[in-house]
Formats: sequence, C-alpha cells, structure tokens
Amino acid sequence: MLSRFTRPAAASLRAGLLAAAALAALPAPGAAQAQPPSREATLRIVLSNELTSIDPVLSTAAFVRNHGFMVYDQLFAVDGKGAARPQMVESHAVSADAMTHRFTLRPGLAFHDGTPVRAADAVASIRRWAQRDVVGRALAAATASLEVIDERSFELKLSRPFGLVTEALARSTASALFIMPERVASTPATTAITDATGSGPFILDRENWRIGDRAIYRRNPAYQPRAEPADGLAGGKVAKVERLEWIAMPDASVAASALSNGEIDFVEHPAPDLLPLLQRARGVTVGLINPVGSMVWLRINHTQPPFNDPRARRALLHAIDQKEVLQGLGIPAEDQVPYCPSYFMCGTPVESSAGAVGLRDPDLGQARALLREAGYDNGPVVFLNGADNPLNNGSTLVLAEQFKRAGMNMDVQTLDWATVTVRRNRREAPAQGGWNLFVTIANALDAGNPLSNLYLASPCEGGLTGWPCDQKLEELRRAWWEEPDAARRAPLLDAVHARAYEVLPYINAGQFRTKSAWRSNLSGLLPATVPVFWNVERK
Repeated sequence: MLSRFTRPAAASLRAGLLAAAALAALPAPGAAQAQPPSREATLRIVLSNELTSIDPVLSTAAFVRNHGFMVYDQLFAVDGKGAARPQMVESHAVSADAMTHRFTLRPGLAFHDGTPVRAADAVASIRRWAQRDVVGRALAAATASLEVIDERSFELKLSRPFGLVTEALARSTASALFIMPERVASTPATTAITDATGSGPFILDRENWRIGDRAIYRRNPAYQPRAEPADGLAGGKVAKVERLEWIAMPDASVAASALSNGEIDFVEHPAPDLLPLLQRARGVTVGLINPVGSMVWLRINHTQPPFNDPRARRALLHAIDQKEVLQGLGIPAEDQVPYCPSYFMCGTPVESSAGAVGLRDPDLGQARALLREAGYDNGPVVFLNGADNPLNNGSTLVLAEQFKRAGMNMDVQTLDWATVTVRRNRREAPAQGGWNLFVTIANALDAGNPLSNLYLASPCEGGLTGWPCDQKLEELRRAWWEEPDAARRAPLLDAVHARAYEVLPYINAGQFRTKSAWRSNLSGLLPATVPVFWNVERK
C-alpha cells in the first residue's frame, strides 16, 4: 500500500581598471554580433569560469553545473535550508517498507523543442547520470528496478535500504541530476552530448555561443514554474529577463571595472583585493549570496608516487596552514574560518572533527619525517594550477610554498581551468603528462555529506580523478546512507570522518566565505550555493 506525501593606490588602480575595461569592451575582429533585446531586458554576468562544455554528466566542473541550472529542471531541488523539495515531481508515494517509490510528474512540462516531458525522459536521465555520479552510482547499486509506469509516472524499487532517495534525486552539484529528453539521455555516459535541449527557464542560443567570448541564453516562454516562491534551488523559477549573457572575462580587474561602469551586472567571485574598490563604487552592491561559503579542496593522486603511500599524504596535513592559505587569497578576516578540519565544512549540520590531525599549526619536522618514511626521493611533485581562477591560483601558489618548506620539490604547472579539468583525468605518471596535486574550490553542496561528497568516495573501480581506493571507507559511507534514522546516522558520520583522515582522499586546505558583487538596481538574487538568475529583475 502506497502512502502519499509531497594593492596600488585607489586612484591609479581605478585608472588602470577603466583602461583595461575599454579595451575589453571592443568587439573581437570578425566576431558574430548577435542583436540582443534592450539593455533593460538583458542580464550580463561573469562567473568564476566561462562555459566551455555543456554535458553535466560527463563533467563535474562547476561551470557545467551552472549551465545546467539555466537550461534544465530537476525532479527534486534543494531549498534554502538544504531540504529536498519536489520540483518537476507532482507527487511521490512510498511503500510501507520504504523499498518502492512511485513518482508522478507535474502536468504540462515541456522541453525547449515543444515536446512533452515524459516519465521515459526522467528514467533515461537517471540511468545516464547514475553511471558517473557518486550519488547516482550509490543509488543504482541499491536499485532492483527503475521502470516507466505511464506517460507521467515511473517507479523505483530498491534491492536494499537507501534512506536518502529524494536527496539523491535532488543532486545539485558535481554531476547534478538534470532531466534531458530521452533521445539525448540515451547518449553513452562516456560521450559528450552536443544538444542542450532541456525544460528549464532559459534556452541556450547554441549558434551564438562563442568560447572565449560569451554564452547567450534566452528566456523560455513556455516554462511553467511551480506556484510557490523561489527558495534556494527550489520553488517557482520565474525568468524575469529576456536574455542572459554569460561573458568570458577572466581578468579580475577588467571584470571589476566593467561592473563599476555598468557594462556588466553581476560578478560571482570578485578578486578579494578589489572588494574595497567595488564597495566604494556608485551603483554597486557587494554581499554574500552563498551563506556557508567555500572550501579549498586539495585533490591528491593516489596512484602515483609519492602520494600512493598514505604516509606521504599525511605529510601534507602537517605542512598546511589553513589560515595562511586564506590570508594568501586576500580573504577578509571576517570571511575566514581560520581552522576547519571538517570534510563536510564547518557550520553545517554534518560538521565533524573526528580523527582530525594537522592543518592548524604546521609541523614541518613531522612532515619531513613522514616523507622519509614514505621513501620520497625528491622527485618533482606536479601541481596543476588553474591560474585563470584567482582563488585556484592563489591557493595553489600558497600551498606549493608550504610544501616546499616541508622538503618537497614542487613543479607548479600553470594552465587554464578548462585544461586542468581535462588533464586531471590522465592516469599517466607525472613525467608523462599526469599529475600529483590540484586545487578546486568546493561549496557546501559539493562537500555535502558521506553520500554526496564526490571527492570523499574511494571506490577501487570507477572512481573520480585522484582514484582513492579504500573498501572500509566505502562500507562506512554505505552504512551511513542506508540508515533511515537520522539520530543513528550521527555516530556513523564520525566513523566515516575518522576513516577519511586515515585515507585522505582529499584535504580541506581552508574554508571561507566569498562575496559577490552586482549592480544595485538588481533585485531577486537568491541566497544559494549555486549562482542562479531566475527571479532576478531590474528595479
């Protein structure tokens, strides 16, 4: 029976910024110039990275996820309090033993090409997503069957307990779960899609997308938002602008000047040293949109020396000074978390310090001793630096200097972030094009919990770049998400956390809050860990 429920002086800096912006505003020779709607109907945004690919299953890059929230919708979505709420789903029924889940889609949902959204599209999208995402694979491993019932309904039957089904379907980061047409979702999960047809509030203008320039989105006039107000990533996604331009502007000074001049409307992560200038600029608002903040994730290659030895990985814990990393990034003191050992970020309901060592006060003697025990031979440590992102670049350079002090021979290789996202998948030895370390910036959704934290997962086959392998950690993670009682999950979470400090799939190199900046005539920007632009309009 199913029961239902639902730095220089400010003047000279400003002059330099204005000159740079004037040059940046000139059109590229031969560039196609799309004719936009009126300025009032267009929103121009600069995010941390530009859009260089569009497959949210194949890539875990944040810029692909950001694109996904423009063009796709989700079955469930995470609200401002972190709860999973129905989005495309109208009703959800669960059997008494919680082993069967039946979902019915809202009526009237349609893709950008006018075709209706069907249960078959949802099932195909879940199956493709589940081949690659850490949460999707966990759900798939607990699934006995996933079948279409009728045009709007589908059923999930579990083969073993899984206490977080709706939370899994609300997956909103890494390889987020977005619903695609069945014909697109049938693409092998290892092959990049080229069709960005979704059912979300914006439509990608594929013909006028120019890598290195901008991606253009148009308002989807056929989108049917939910009736309730927008809340985080959930609720009524009402697009109030006709056109959205995601502009490639990697130079932080140029972006700050363009915002001050009103040439753009929103900058996701202004360089911290430019925040005082922006705070004084007329017509600009600087504030926090991401309420919890971000974490510097140091990802470690477990398959290559020296960090295939856990002692060498533990040496990193004793070399890192989180506060120094944050100071090196220029993060204002009020936005720093001077010490945070938690894999799931400090200030969240799943914060833990179980098993934590290091990170607060460097112990270079201990770091060197562990490197010696691991047999480190002073070989080059290849550290990939996505230097076009100021936060990645700053944290990489500070960490590289800390590791040098601990006796490591650092080889910092400067690349753009798009290249890092490709290079990091190479399994070759560092001397043959592989790598040892890289940094990425994570948010509270990325870190999440033992189920959703994508870089915590340590399967011995099919894992993400870095390829940690630890069966005990995987067993503890599984025990956590299979437990339906939240109170009983608490000690399991600490056990996961303590084991993670033994394995070190990655290291939290510092937590901080990042401010965004936008034109003061914008309203409706939502507090969320992902930048979204439905609900936004000009006053």
